[in-house]
Amino acid sequence: MARYTGPRSRIARKFKEPIFGTDKVLDKKAYPPGQHGFGKKRGSKQSEYSEQLQEKQKAKYTYGILERQFRKTFSKASRSKGITGVVLLQLVESRLDNVVFRMGIAPSRNAARQLVSHCHITVNGEVVNIPSYTVKPGSKVSVRERSKSLEIIVNSAGTANHHPYPWLEFNSQTLEGTYLSLPERAQIPENIKEQLIVELYSK
Repeated sequence: MARYTGPRSRIARKFKEPIFGTDKVLDKKAYPPGQHGFGKKRGSKQSEYSEQLQEKQKAKYTYGILERQFRKTFSKASRSKGITGVVLLQLVESRLDNVVFRMGIAPSRNAARQLVSHCHITVNGEVVNIPSYTVKPGSKVSVRERSKSLEIIVNSAGTANHHPYPWLEFNSQTLEGTYLSLPERAQIPENIKEQLIVELYSK
């Protein structure tokens, strides 16, 4: 299972956003990493290509997807009906690991990915151990019966707010939820400028 395993705080500082979740280091060092990060000129302007590349990297790190898989996802989005950038975000939001995270079953996407790969999650009653599995609208996502007592799941389900996303429905008592529909762009909270990603791949 390919995934990013490098320093997370450094990446968060690069984008000046807590893309991996709450990060105390980001609060203390609100400037880019490296010896020139603190002294970087405020008026310096990025090139168009640099902005596009940075937005793609931000999306990849946010959803935990490496380049090859992200490019395949973009290719699928470009062949689909609708606005390519919006479809791209809908596809990554439909990944099973992301759905598990959004429902509050896991505290982070990385933790959700591990739960899926270790066979703790079912889709429509069947165990699915592929984090990139595409969950379709109407699908039931649940915690496997024998996994409901896992500490990470109990703690996450007991503290998370399970109703912030209108395209999802989740019961924290039964640890079962439904992927109701594809999210609209305005409903997706991530600060990603998807049009820049489309422009980058379209060159």
